[in-house]
Amino acid sequence: MASVGVARSQPGGHKHNHDITLIQSREIGDVIPESPQGGPVTRGDKENPFAKSWAHFVAGGIGGMTAATLTAPLDVLKTRLQSDFYQAQLRASRAAHATSMNPIRAAGYHFAETFQILGSVYRQEGPRALFKGLGPNLIGVVPARSINFFTYGTGKRVIAEYLNGGKDSTWVHLAAGIVAGVTTSTATNPIWMVKTRLQLDRNIAAQSGGVKRRQYKNSWDCIKQILRNEGIRGLYKGMSASYLGVAESTLQWMMYERLKRSLAKREERLLLSGREKTTWDHAVEWFGKSGAAGSAKLVAAILTYPHEVARTRLRQAPMADGKPKYTGLIQCFKLVYKQEGMIGLYGGMTPHLLRTVPSAAIMFGMYEVILRLFGTTS
Repeated sequence: MASVGVARSQPGGHKHNHDITLIQSREIGDVIPESPQGGPVTRGDKENPFAKSWAHFVAGGIGGMTAATLTAPLDVLKTRLQSDFYQAQLRASRAAHATSMNPIRAAGYHFAETFQILGSVYRQEGPRALFKGLGPNLIGVVPARSINFFTYGTGKRVIAEYLNGGKDSTWVHLAAGIVAGVTTSTATNPIWMVKTRLQLDRNIAAQSGGVKRRQYKNSWDCIKQILRNEGIRGLYKGMSASYLGVAESTLQWMMYERLKRSLAKREERLLLSGREKTTWDHAVEWFGKSGAAGSAKLVAAILTYPHEVARTRLRQAPMADGKPKYTGLIQCFKLVYKQEGMIGLYGGMTPHLLRTVPSAAIMFGMYEVILRLFGTTS
């Protein structure tokens, strides 16, 4: 930011004059006031562009780890509802309750149905089942979030500096989001593959009426069996759907940046007004970015949800007539739509939203707080 002048402001109704140095905001491109402590409102002191990259890496990992642990039961539920086995159970249940329901009753029934499955998992398999797959999930989440936040932050800065005259813009956020999403998906797909197989492992025993035991003893055994039976490519099943999912993360980043910009403008207007901050102002300052992250995730997830179902089905790798039921992304979409309709493409969306929206709020909130503690900015 560059200082562009000094102005004296005397807001009406206040006893004190305010000496305000005007500086140009790199974040929103406007001329804004300097804080009373001598620093800009939305940015800290100038720092080496690469000096605190590790802070973004660490903050993203801690934020992702916290969110994944707190929302693990809903992740298990979401994965099961996305699988074709549980969808078959739900279709049978819906057929048994085939009555004409208005949209409100249908939504209520779906919500109750979702939590009935969560309750049955707890009763039949015990509380530990609610956290099944958390180990590989955490192993994946920590590097995935670290890579994603680091790559996005670094990519945004580099793209803006070298391709956009040092200014942020929507297309810069779009490009950085794509780079971060592709990088993260490629690096962590094998981990998510193992997590999905472990979460769905109970289906094998259930489908056989209890004749078969669970297929995988643990994560390492799962990896060995996949490599032995499916080869190295087996660890990358669902990659095409993961790349399609980059659209969701990119859309989320873009909306989050826009909402952050609105929050920054609000803070600047508040400083210009000269009034004291209220309790609401402090709440917005501390929790506004978490709310922005949750809102951005909600919209992005709803718009792009079917890729989640396709990714789970491709990783689950069910068999039909001795051959893989799903052989590719497009074929998977077509078959799910043909056999199950639109409701199949949105199977598990309720627990997915119940998990990912608060997860995004927790993760981004932790990320921003940790960056504050490290004395750096997002």
